[in-house]
Amino acid sequence: MRSPSVGDPQESYTPVPQMPPTRSRATEPVNEGALGLSPHSGWAVLVAVGGTSAQPQLLMRVRIEMADQDLQGSKQPYHEVEGLPIAEAERRLMGYRESAGAMAYAALRPVVESLRRTGYEPTAAGILESSGRKVTSLESILASHALIHTADGNHFREALAQACARCDLPVRRVRGRELLDQAAKTLRKPPQQLQASIQALGRSCGRPWDADHKCAALLAWLLLAGKTKTLG
Repeated sequence: MRSPSVGDPQESYTPVPQMPPTRSRATEPVNEGALGLSPHSGWAVLVAVGGTSAQPQLLMRVRIEMADQDLQGSKQPYHEVEGLPIAEAERRLMGYRESAGAMAYAALRPVVESLRRTGYEPTAAGILESSGRKVTSLESILASHALIHTADGNHFREALAQACARCDLPVRRVRGRELLDQAAKTLRKPPQQLQASIQALGRSCGRPWDADHKCAALLAWLLLAGKTKTLG
C-alpha cells in the first residue's frame, strides 16, 4: 500500500448505500464511526468506517472539494504567491485559507449528518500526514520550491482539520509511511492481512478503490480501534 501524495483529481463518486441499523430510539445513534481523510492538492478522499475493530464496515466514501474553480490559484496557493512581496503573499494566502476551510466544512458537515441519520456517530477523524519538513516561516517557504509543494499540501490538511473541529470531531494525524505499521500494532494483525482486509472492504462499493481509498479506510479503522491512543 503506497502512501498517497499530491496528484491529479480522480473521478467523482457517491456514498456507499447502507441500511440503517436497528435502533432502540430513532434519535440516538447506536454505533460509532470514524473518518479517514487522504488529502491532495485541492481535494481529498474521505472514507467512513463503522462497526467494530474486529468487523469494520464501510459506511461511506466521498470526495471533498477544497479549491474554488472561480478563485485563481486556489488549487496551489503557495505556487500562486511565489515571487510576491511577503505582505501581499500573506494577504492572498489568508483568502485561500478562508475559501478552502469553508469548502471543506460545507462538504464535511453533510457527511457527519448523513452518518448520524443512519445510526452512526462519528467520534474521530484522521488526516494522512506528509513526511515533508515543517517550516513555519513564509519567507523560508517561498524561497524553496520543494517547501512550496509541501506547504500546498499542508494548506489543505489544515482546511480539513479546521472543518473537523467545526464538526466537533477530534483530529488525529498519521504519517502516510507509518500508517500500515501503526495499524498492525493497534489492530494486532500482520500488514499483509490488513491489506487483504482493506481490499475486501472495498468490494462492497466497487470502483474506484485505489491507494487513497485504502489508506483512508485503514486510517479510519485504526481510529475506530484505538481512539484513546496517541497517533502520529
